[in-house]
Amino acid sequence: MQLAAPESHGFSSVRLTRIDTFLKERYLDTGRLPHAQLLIARHGEIVHFSHQGAAREGGDAIDAGSLFRIASMTKPITSIAFMMLVEEGKVALDTPVARVIPELADVGVYAGGGAGVPFATTPPARPMQMVDLLRHTSGLTYSFQNRSNVDAAYREGKIENWWGNLDLDEFLAALGKIPLEFSPGEAWNYSVSTDVLGAVVQRVAGMPLAEFFHTRIFAPLGMDDTFFQVPEDKLHRLVDCYTLQPGKGRVMFDRGADSFWSKPPTLVSGGGGLVSSSLDYHRFCRMCLDGGELDGARIVGRKTIDLMTANHLPGGSDLTAMSQSLFSEATNAGTGFGLGFAVTVDPARSLIQGSAGEYYWGGMFATAFFIDPVEEMHMVFMTQVSPSMAFPIRRELKTLIYSALT
Repeated sequence: MQLAAPESHGFSSVRLTRIDTFLKERYLDTGRLPHAQLLIARHGEIVHFSHQGAAREGGDAIDAGSLFRIASMTKPITSIAFMMLVEEGKVALDTPVARVIPELADVGVYAGGGAGVPFATTPPARPMQMVDLLRHTSGLTYSFQNRSNVDAAYREGKIENWWGNLDLDEFLAALGKIPLEFSPGEAWNYSVSTDVLGAVVQRVAGMPLAEFFHTRIFAPLGMDDTFFQVPEDKLHRLVDCYTLQPGKGRVMFDRGADSFWSKPPTLVSGGGGLVSSSLDYHRFCRMCLDGGELDGARIVGRKTIDLMTANHLPGGSDLTAMSQSLFSEATNAGTGFGLGFAVTVDPARSLIQGSAGEYYWGGMFATAFFIDPVEEMHMVFMTQVSPSMAFPIRRELKTLIYSALT
């Protein structure tokens, strides 16, 4: 693969090279990360693509063909899929969720109980709308938030287990029996909202989510290495995945050779289930940056991308004011939230170099991307260690990348 000359796209090649040295010395040599892959592109061309560390324990190095579990980097893809249906007039941002997901029609807002005591609820101030799913203002939560009796009920029901006890319809039925943490639109909380949105796409489109993704997004964009289940003939390219445990450090979470992702998921997760490659996600980023089109394949309209990457938090506020979440894939200050992406509202408040209007997200295994339409630049970073917020690597990478612009 031919890379573009960094200097021809406004980068210092010397400063880009020192990013790899930083990753090696701080993260790979110390054992914090097993491997690291970094793709940086500007004006649609890749100017830097580096690979360090072993794909599998004791094996060969990762390369351009390596496959990674992208977890919550699935969310922007699901959000794009929903907006394709909006463009077709089949659903709207203010459509009540219960119109498509009647399982959630009678969900109330938490007012007491839990931990063995029946829940007490009050009616929400307004119905949950599709926009609430896209921007995480639905009142739903995640079991790993560990902050309330509501997320404890998610854990007790094991409702987020991708290879577990519930399929997508059963997942929705279980959600319908657990209260919301707050009335829709009143706060922000990182949640299973995008999994519900995936169910919306499936029902409105009248086809399985995986089929919609493949036929409507991945095939047109040439994203041939992105899927919920890794095909047998590509499994050798799936890298090992680790987790950090107190007192033990990095331990194996999912071996590439016999991965859970080689099996069909019970719960098809529009919030976090995909495997992909850096080059495939690069194509997704290019489509977004090019106003919804790539190489003649139009996925959504230009104004749809504009709408998705605006800040949709009520009153134009940021996550510092709105978030009740103990965990998310974003820092809060100066950050708003769009339709499937975090959006930088004020770089000065974020304390990181960047541009107003830049949008981004990451995944639980420390993968990340950002797209900067002002600089016509994007980044895809891949590794496989959870939890994603254990190290400040995303902040460091942004600092180093923006520092390499000339």
